[in-house]
Amino acid sequence: MKMSVNFHLVMAGIITILVWHVAFAAQGTATVYTNYVPSACYGNKQEGVMIAAASDSLWAGGSICGKYFKVTCTGPTNPVPHPCTGKSVVVKIVDHCPSCGGTLDLSREAFATIANPVAGIIKINYFQV
Repeated sequence: MKMSVNFHLVMAGIITILVWHVAFAAQGTATVYTNYVPSACYGNKQEGVMIAAASDSLWAGGSICGKYFKVTCTGPTNPVPHPCTGKSVVVKIVDHCPSCGGTLDLSREAFATIANPVAGIIKINYFQV
């Protein structure tokens, strides 16, 4: 009996965390980031391929550099039907993108993980991890 109660409490905690993340995820759009270096955060230092550039609305004078965000495609912004793969991706902010046309400018690899690259721009939910 005690094990059953503990299991239910653990499951309730996990569900609460998952619902909290979904409920508090910000909404925005994502585009495809193509110039990996140099970056506004790290100069000419390579930071891998699961990276993103932040728009002016997130940039905050560069204080966002190095922070990680979990990003999920939620739908199309153009005629490409069903662009989302159903997956999420975690990206590191390495650059500033004042005119990229989206909230986050994802690397080609990160974008392709969550959406069909042909879409070019997608609706997203994202939150800092």
